[in-house]
Amino acid sequence: MATHGTSTAVSTAETSARNYRATIGVHLVMKNTAKTAVLLAGLGGLIMAASSFWGSGGLILGLAIALVMVGGSYWFSDKLAIRSARAVELRAGQLPEYWSIMTELTHQAGMPMPRLYISPDPQPNAFATGRNPSNAAVCITQGLVQHLEWYEIRGVLAHELAHIKNRDILIGSVAAAIATGITFAARMAQFTAIFGGGGRDDDRNPIAELALIFLAPIAAMVLQMAISRSREFQADRSAARMIGDGEPLARALEKLDVGTRRVAGIADPAQAQMYIANPLAGRQMSFRGLFSTHPAMDDRIRRLRDRSWA
Repeated sequence: MATHGTSTAVSTAETSARNYRATIGVHLVMKNTAKTAVLLAGLGGLIMAASSFWGSGGLILGLAIALVMVGGSYWFSDKLAIRSARAVELRAGQLPEYWSIMTELTHQAGMPMPRLYISPDPQPNAFATGRNPSNAAVCITQGLVQHLEWYEIRGVLAHELAHIKNRDILIGSVAAAIATGITFAARMAQFTAIFGGGGRDDDRNPIAELALIFLAPIAAMVLQMAISRSREFQADRSAARMIGDGEPLARALEKLDVGTRRVAGIADPAQAQMYIANPLAGRQMSFRGLFSTHPAMDDRIRRLRDRSWA
């Protein structure tokens, strides 16, 4: 009788835990969807504000540029990411282990199968892209297949599916577009400061213009990196929950940490935040901690192994 009571209690606890995680997942999706909308709106407003340096004509031009950039960020971010990685789409039967794992994971997560790609990049890495789960793609590199076991790649693919399921794959693309917009604003301010323009000289604020010129690019980078870091922690946690184990991904991250430092890749720096591991890790940079596109690997691995994701 006591055994039956214990089993019932355990079953109830497991059900409550599943329901809690499902609720957290719904909130995460809603939060990321809202964040994407805010970022898109911010991108449009930013470009319009920068264009106001040129008066009413500049505002009209800025509106056109904003519509193109916002629309492009939403509809074509996946094509840009795939093209920059020089990836090719796989047909059924090519890399059967890849197809098998993705079929298993998407069925388990109740998700549509994304398009599968492979990049000739010799650096071990992977990324997901697309505007929603029905229009998504997952890309792995040739280096990932060569350096990792499929047990570990399963953890990587769960991580990429988690990005899709969490609906945060657009956030990185929009953040990159905002960074571009901020840089555009800084260049507009620089051009105006040199050649004049906009309204009367009495209305100009040279201190504000100088701040925009020098601080805007730094703000753009910090914004982009901060958004990317939070996305990676969320995806790691969701991936471990998806497969019920954090060890495959933890082992994969250990190898990716070494591989991205030792093997030169072909990733476009503008797309670096899309990858599971920073593809620029092997490059020498000042203030690496501030401008890193990803959280520290040690922190990610520790969280996976201490079961804080459970």
